[in-house]
Amino acid sequence: MSAGVFIVVLIAAILLLMLLIIKMNVHPVMALFTTALITGIVLGYGVSGTADMIGSGFGGTLGSVGITIILGAIISMAIEDTGAAKAIANFFIKLFRGKNMELAPSLTAFIMSIPVFGDITMVLTAPIASMLSKRKHISMSTMASFTGLGLFLTHGLVPPTPGILAIAIMFEADLGMTIVWGLIISLIGFFGTWLILKKWTEKEWIDPNPDMVKGLSETSGDSIDDILIKDDTLPNTFLAFLPLLLPVALISLSSFASMYADPEGMVYKVCTTIGHKVIALFIGVLYSLWLGYKQRKAVAKAYQESFPEEADSKLSDIMLHKWVARGLIVCLSPLLITAMGGAFGTILKSAPALTPLSEAIGNSPIPAILVPWAVAAIMMTAVGSMTTAGMTAAGIVLPMLPALGLSPLAAVLAIGAGTLMVDHVNNSGFWVMGQFFHLNTKQSLKYVTFPSVVASIICIIAIAIVNAVGLLG
Repeated sequence: MSAGVFIVVLIAAILLLMLLIIKMNVHPVMALFTTALITGIVLGYGVSGTADMIGSGFGGTLGSVGITIILGAIISMAIEDTGAAKAIANFFIKLFRGKNMELAPSLTAFIMSIPVFGDITMVLTAPIASMLSKRKHISMSTMASFTGLGLFLTHGLVPPTPGILAIAIMFEADLGMTIVWGLIISLIGFFGTWLILKKWTEKEWIDPNPDMVKGLSETSGDSIDDILIKDDTLPNTFLAFLPLLLPVALISLSSFASMYADPEGMVYKVCTTIGHKVIALFIGVLYSLWLGYKQRKAVAKAYQESFPEEADSKLSDIMLHKWVARGLIVCLSPLLITAMGGAFGTILKSAPALTPLSEAIGNSPIPAILVPWAVAAIMMTAVGSMTTAGMTAAGIVLPMLPALGLSPLAAVLAIGAGTLMVDHVNNSGFWVMGQFFHLNTKQSLKYVTFPSVVASIICIIAIAIVNAVGLLG
């Protein structure tokens, strides 16, 4: 099969994926499976051969990221029940001294979205954003723009979020460096977009959801005490941050040890052991259990409010069983989408026609760093799932990597930046943001979609500059 015919097959596969997900409302798992099966048969692998490749790709991806996704989901349950999210928001309220209060829920979402799934982060930060909107007279257009932006940036660029984690593993990029540079690029994208769009988002007034601000009144002063989330059961700020930051810090420490420590020394062995992605997240889970015990009153209160029919549950049952059960329910869909995306990627990257296609792209005048970004952006615009888009783009770009001359780290970051374009009506997160942040469809397109587009462009410019000076390998 020639490179030209393969491009036609690839375009047809993408169109089929769009048709199944957007028009026929097929779940992404089945849409990816169906598209992978048909694509494999058309590419000449045969029915049995294609099925074997799908099974191999699905199992390989699931094996590489499955446990980390599950552990991250359990941590997210602890963050929700212990009051850690509110304590983190209070930290940012104090940090900015009552000014620019849209940054409190935004940076809370930025940090929480690293190991916690996007929909959960939206649910946890929406009440915080609504409360601050009411107290400080800040339009929900501003709150939604930057809270969503903070969430999407780390969701797309910073492991151990499932999609970017799987892509980093697929490309064999250094995980710690992916985290470090993902955070740096995300911060550049966030504050660059905030500086550019803040005044624009303030031009339209949108009230917060009335159900989220009952009993609250507007305050004209900048008194921090008037703005803080009052709750006697909130944990200490440092303790609240640790479930999120501890796994990230350990994984990053492992990468630095791999680069600078003696491979035969004790420091190297200890750091690379506790910094293994599974061990690091398990340590995060163990710490979350300790925090849950320390915050047992808050956990009991939260559980009674959310599940009144199970109000008599013991603390050990809540933390050791119900946190796990709830986490598994939450992570099942992202887990399976990630794995099936890996299966589809396996079908694409196995095509012999990719070799001449890669050479042609490598010899084209298009800057190499824009290729993975553009592929991911097209896929995100088409299918509406950052995970699906990223995994599909990874399958397309990986065989091109030698011809493009990019390091695995640069390609992974470029794909992550591309998945920020364009978050619109075919993404479930788009509708969740609109619902919880009190936006109609037109407002969601303005204040959810547009900021992510601006951030994606800023991120790829930053990646291109950093890559040009040789900092990405």
